[in-house]
Amino acid sequence: MRILMVGDIVGSPGRAWFKEVARRLLAEGQVHAIIANAENAAAGSGITLALAEELFEAGATLLTLGDHTWGQRGFDAAIGGERRIVRPANCPPGAPGAITAVAETALGPIATVSALGQVFMGPADNPFHALDRALREIPANIPVFVDFHAEATSEKIAMGHWLDGRVAAVCGTHTHVQTNDAQILPKGTAYLTDLGMTGPIRSVIGRQIPPVLKKFTTGIPARFEVAEAPAKLEGAIIDLPRGARLPTSITTVRYVQQG
Repeated sequence: MRILMVGDIVGSPGRAWFKEVARRLLAEGQVHAIIANAENAAAGSGITLALAEELFEAGATLLTLGDHTWGQRGFDAAIGGERRIVRPANCPPGAPGAITAVAETALGPIATVSALGQVFMGPADNPFHALDRALREIPANIPVFVDFHAEATSEKIAMGHWLDGRVAAVCGTHTHVQTNDAQILPKGTAYLTDLGMTGPIRSVIGRQIPPVLKKFTTGIPARFEVAEAPAKLEGAIIDLPRGARLPTSITTVRYVQQG
């Protein structure tokens, strides 16, 4: 089984390119399931159920979220109706939405969970303890793919070792910059510090360049709009033997839109 984990989908350029690449990879049999971070899918902040359905129709198996989970008005009331989307497991108690999701594929079930980092991020409960609790809700024989939505590389690396041998993969999101450290950890878990981004290439992590430069050079606040296509899709493919909980390999991928 080949599972593609996809870095943050940003705005309409990211959604459009995700849909094109996902359909092609699935049709060609290059991957068998896709887990994508979609917390920036709606104009760069949050997601709606309608947009999530577009991604599912294109081939997304499961969707994860992050610090922009509640970026779209009314999504807190809607998230409970979609069990294929997981919000971070360490949101404050009482937050709506699923923290675990299991999907059946042609080659067997897979599961996903996510959590927010605490370093250089907004308030969140301890992600290490939150993921421990979430994993207890998933049957032990089902491989689990973890999206750790965090800023600090040290915290992500620590999480990889914390979960090593207990989950199939720990892949980071949030920075929108793909890292070069894909590896199988000592106890068998696939690890990557950051999957990267699915969004505009000519941008500052998905946003139009001039407003970002203005903010950095003058200190004057600016509205950061999503940049235009062409886009790229970044992520990693994890190879998992049928019926196994731990993978044999992890390979980073990048698909670039011409234009």
